[in-house]
Amino acid sequence: MKLTTALLAVIAAASLTVQAGHLPSLSSRSFHNNLAIRAPPARNRCRHRDSKPSPQPKSKNTGGSSSKSSSSGGNAGPPKQNNGIIHVQSNCGDPRATARTTRLSGPNGHIDWLNCGIENGGWRPPNLHVNDLVVVSLSEAIQKPGSPFMACARFFTFFNRYGNQFGIQPILLASFALQESSCRPETVGQGGEQGLMQITRDKCGGAPGGNCRDPDFNIRTAARYFARTLADNNGNILAAVGTYNGWTRGLTVGKATAARHSACCRCQNNLDYLQQYFNGWCQGINAYDANHRLGKYFNLDPCGQ
Repeated sequence: MKLTTALLAVIAAASLTVQAGHLPSLSSRSFHNNLAIRAPPARNRCRHRDSKPSPQPKSKNTGGSSSKSSSSGGNAGPPKQNNGIIHVQSNCGDPRATARTTRLSGPNGHIDWLNCGIENGGWRPPNLHVNDLVVVSLSEAIQKPGSPFMACARFFTFFNRYGNQFGIQPILLASFALQESSCRPETVGQGGEQGLMQITRDKCGGAPGGNCRDPDFNIRTAARYFARTLADNNGNILAAVGTYNGWTRGLTVGKATAARHSACCRCQNNLDYLQQYFNGWCQGINAYDANHRLGKYFNLDPCGQ
C-alpha cells in the first residue's frame, strides 16, 4: 500500500510539471525546426546554381583569369558559358547578337542595342553584366595572327596584376588601352587625358615623379576607377564602359557630338565606342582595322589623329 501511494505521488508530480511547461518535449523542438523551415532564405546576389552543375559546352567565352572578388568591383572570375552569344532581354528588345563580329553587330549585341535610346530620347543602357559577356582571354587574344594585342604585350603583367587586384578580367583593361591609345603609353589626348588608359588629370595625384603616364600607375589608376564605376552601376558593364568614355544615361547624338566644331574636336563621345569595345577588342579583333571598320557613326573621323 505504501508503494502504491508513493508511486501515485510521483506520477501526480510529473503530471503537474508537464502542465506547467517545465519539461522539455519533442513538440517544443519540432516547433523550432518548423520555424527554421518556414524562415525565408537569405538573399543571394549570385544566380542559383545546381549542386551538380552539368558540363559546359566549349565556346569562345573564356573570360581571362579567375581572379578573386574585390570590394571595389565584385565581378571577378570568368563569365559564364553561353554558346558564343549573349542571351539578355531588356526594354531595348532582342540584342540581335551574332556569333561572328560584323560592322554593326557581334557576340555582345547589335550597335543599336548597345546604344539603346541614343537616337530616341537618350541612352538607356541595357542591363548587361560581366557574367553575360562573351570575350576571349588575353592569352588567347594575343595568339591570333596579326593580333592588335601585340602592341600591349609588354604591359600584360600590369593588366593581369590589376585585373586580379580589382576583380576585372585583364582583357577588359587591355581593350581600354587599345581603344584609348592603341597601347601607346606617351599618348596625351586633346583634353589632357594621360597615357595608355587616357585617364583624366584629376586622377593623377600620387603619380611617381608626377608622371601620370607611367604604365604601372596609369593602369592601376584606371583599373581602380573602372572597378568603382562598375560597382556604382550595380554591375552593369555597358553603363560602366560608357561612363569610361564620358557617356551618361540620357546621352543623345546631339550631346555626344556637340564638340565637333570646337577647338577640342576629339572631346566628342565616340558613338561607336561600345561596338568597337565589346565586339572588336574584346573578341581579339582590331576595331580600327580597315577590314573591319566597326561602327556606323564615325563621328571622330573629321577630327584627325
